[in-house]
Amino acid sequence: MVAVRVKPGASRARIGGCHPGPQGPALIVAVTAPAVDGRATEAARHALAAALEVPTRRITLRAGAASRDKLFKVDTVTTDEAEALDARLRRLRDG
Repeated sequence: MVAVRVKPGASRARIGGCHPGPQGPALIVAVTAPAVDGRATEAARHALAAALEVPTRRITLRAGAASRDKLFKVDTVTTDEAEALDARLRRLRDG
């Protein structure tokens, strides 16, 4: 699971940094899409997939559809893939 803090309506899309969210340290994802009709959530899902280098279809929203604080599940196939994903996530979140 990946905790994310979404910042909709940003002047430019950006991923990186840490926010102390309700599900623990959350990766900050700024998106240009507005927080209307799930557009910011979908933009955050696509941005997260690109940053973690996984197909978008493998990322699903588990909690936070109407909140800036979201929890995404990333499906992994192998242990090596899960370890690489964790390393990318730490690099993005912790700088």
